[in-house]
Amino acid sequence: MKFNYAYEDMLDRALSNLPEKVFEQSRFEIPRCDSFTMGNRTIVKNFQEIVQNMNRDANHLMKFLSGELATSGNFESRGAIFQGRFSSHQINEKIEKYANTYVLCHECRKPDTKLMKEGRIVFLQCEACGARHSVRSI
Repeated sequence: MKFNYAYEDMLDRALSNLPEKVFEQSRFEIPRCDSFTMGNRTIVKNFQEIVQNMNRDANHLMKFLSGELATSGNFESRGAIFQGRFSSHQINEKIEKYANTYVLCHECRKPDTKLMKEGRIVFLQCEACGARHSVRSI
């Protein structure tokens, strides 16, 4: 069985089947926290903005940060509150680690992903390239 397709025709057909998100060149910037220390507590004022920018659940990010900072924390209308004194640099490093693990696709590095749970395994599903990777559950 022999096919008489030109390479360019097959390439054009393959490119036309790809989703538009693959061709977008928008740059995703990991949001920086705006925090201050009040007594023995650290308050992240723009926590809600960070969660919306990453398109993730606030509870998921809060669990991750609490575990990484080895402290307890909760979030309210004024932001996230962590027990202990932490610099903005420390919190930003943890947010960047979260984004690299749970937000950015491991293949194409785009933020167009969602977390899916199948049984006891959590997967990071990319909506741009279709890649799927298992990630550690929190």
